[in-house]
Amino acid sequence: MVSKIRVLLGMLVLLALALGAIGLLAVMKADAIWFTIIPLGILVIGASVVQSLGWFNKKDG
Repeated sequence: MVSKIRVLLGMLVLLALALGAIGLLAVMKADAIWFTIIPLGILVIGASVVQSLGWFNKKDG
């Protein structure tokens, strides 16, 4: 089973990282394509890594 609270908190952390990356890209005056690639990459790769580590699963017992 999936713990909804863990998923929510995990995705909020990844969202904060993505927003931080957007801020850094803005400061560096990066090209527009990076504003799409980097945040989506953080969200997708981060969520798949966290899911594969089992952090979103409820503990039985």
